[in-house]
Amino acid sequence: MANIFDLSTPAKRFRAIAFWEAVTWAALLVGMFFKWVLGHDEAIKIPGMVHGITGFTLFVLVALATSRALKWDGRTTLLALVSSVPPFGTVVFERWAARTGRLGELSRPGTATTAVSAPGLSEA
Repeated sequence: MANIFDLSTPAKRFRAIAFWEAVTWAALLVGMFFKWVLGHDEAIKIPGMVHGITGFTLFVLVALATSRALKWDGRTTLLALVSSVPPFGTVVFERWAARTGRLGELSRPGTATTAVSAPGLSEA
């Protein structure tokens, strides 16, 4: 099993921050339940601040740094940034990026984004 505290590469840092952003989203959603359903107005102050600073802002900065380091195209970078808006979107994006070969060493072998021609077909 991989060490989740290994932040030695841009892809590993991205994966860790994507997960952390989702954790802070979950805490904020719990706080929103306490505020809006149970009437505890102060319930979202700390989770909201933690999510805003260490979840959302840090994710955006790490996504931009990862985009540059891994040479993502504009579409992939935009998808990464947009994934920080819906709850748990960063985890969905991270899984997609790993599956499609966009997360360097974290991607599965044989998932490069380059097209491979099928045997027996020739380009005309």
